[in-house]
Order: sequence, then structure tokens, then C-alpha cells
Amino acid sequence: MRERIMVACVQVEPIVLDRERTIDRLAERTAEAAEAGAALVVFPEAFVPAYPSSVWAKALAGWGDPRAKAAFAWLARESVEVPGPAADRLAEAARSSGTWLVVGVTEVDPRRPGTLFNTLLGFSPEGSLDLHHRKLVPTNHERLVWGPGDGSGLRAVETPIGRIGGLICWENYMPLARFALYESGVEIYIASTADDADEWQATLVHIARESRAFVISPSHFQRAASYPDDFPLRAELEGLDVIGRGGSAILGPDGAYLAGPLYGEEGILLAELDPDRLYEERQRFDAAGHYHRPDILGLTVRAPDA
Repeated sequence: MRERIMVACVQVEPIVLDRERTIDRLAERTAEAAEAGAALVVFPEAFVPAYPSSVWAKALAGWGDPRAKAAFAWLARESVEVPGPAADRLAEAARSSGTWLVVGVTEVDPRRPGTLFNTLLGFSPEGSLDLHHRKLVPTNHERLVWGPGDGSGLRAVETPIGRIGGLICWENYMPLARFALYESGVEIYIASTADDADEWQATLVHIARESRAFVISPSHFQRAASYPDDFPLRAELEGLDVIGRGGSAILGPDGAYLAGPLYGEEGILLAELDPDRLYEERQRFDAAGHYHRPDILGLTVRAPDA
């Protein structure tokens, strides 16, 4: 990072399981953040077309359950092909707003469409796809939804606003995955998530202090009432209200909060990032620099694009 920048962490509910209308909402909020001065706009894990909450996704374990099959087919139908028309629309949202845009999606590979992935996509203001990372290990009920990712996207990408990299939710508990980002000089660390527990905030503070980077963590916000009436697993949502309460936050490289955490409502968190703060905090500790011993310890990342 060479200059101060404004960043936006967006906590907003998708139009649940409706890809095109959710992208409409994303484009609106991205434009709103850009008008507020944001150079980087970040949306939560699996925002398009909606994070598959454990409240209903656990039912996918039902062997031969026609409701579960239909729910999974719905999610697959509304997923984002990369490359494909929906990805092009996301690129256009970045281009039209003049921002860097990072968003979590459920991805389907048009070459092998039988498996879905939990994916982080990052687009430049010119609309190029510069960051493409698939979650390495889906967590708990997620293993009924997504396949495991690969080693691509485990390096921060150099951009005019700083080196941007990210991991998805509980990937952030994988020490070597984190270190892969540290080794590539990450300055803006994105930790998109669906974890709305209080304990997640302690994780964010630790990552900020360990990475000595700015941390942006957009978390999903969902209400049971927002699911379509004809959603096949609607019965699993009966009697429930908020099923994803958020907890989005932006932290500095010392672990202090710059914005958030935000719970129980929609909102756009804004914070100004000062590059001098990186030097100030890394003087005492740089996990991949003077506080590393590459002569003793080493990490190998096996990535398709390596």
C-alpha cells in the first residue's frame, strides 16, 4: 500500500436463492459504497445466491429425500458459472462503480458442472478477474453442499491499492493457508464468513495481530422469512427469525476495530486504511519477514497455476 484508501464491508441480505436479483442488489450496494468513497467493496461468504444455512442444509444428508434433492438442485441452478454471464455481471458491477470488488459465491465450473464450490472472486475496476479462490475444506454441513477447493488463490494479488488476499470462514483456522497469504505479502486480508458467533471476533483480532495486515470480514445476514414460500426445505425454517446475524468488521494491523462488529441488521461499514500502520506494527513482528526462519521452516503450495 502506498496511499490511504477507503474500504467498504457490506453486510446485506441477498435475494435468497435468486442469483440475478442478488447481483442487482450487489451492484446497488457497490455503487452506494463507491459514492461514499470506497475503493474496495467486499461482500460475505457465498453471498450469491445465498449462504446455505445449517438450519436447512443439514437435511441434505437425508438419503433419497426428494425435498433435499430439489433444494440442492435449486442452489445449483442459481450458482455462478466462472466464466459465464453471472460472473460477467459481477465484473460489470466493479467496472461501472470504479471499485475493486470481492464477493463470495457458490460456483459451478461449466466444464465439470456436477460439483459446486465455495468461492471468493475478486474483480478489478477494469472488470478483470484477478482473484479466484475455492475454499479448501468445506466445514461441517457444508460438505453436503460444496466440493473441496485447490491451491489456487492462496497468494495475495498485487493491486494499485495494496496486496489483497483472502480465505473463507474456517479456512482461517488453517495455519498454513494463512501463512501462504503472509508469505505473499498480504496487506488487506479478507476473511469472509458465515460464522456469527462471538468467538469469531477473537479469531479476527488474532489474524490481524498475526498478519499485521488490515482485516476485512463481511459476514452473512439472513432471515428465515426471506426464503421463497416454495423452497423445498421451507419446513426446516418454521418458527425461526434471524438465521445469520452478521458480525461484519474491519480491523487494523494491531487488532483494533476500525468499524463494527455489526449484528442483527444490514449496513455498510466504512474505514480508511493508512499504509503507515502496516510499517508501524511490522517493526516488531513480521510473520513472513524478520520474524520468520525460512532456513528452518518452509511452506510449499501446490496450486494448478503455480
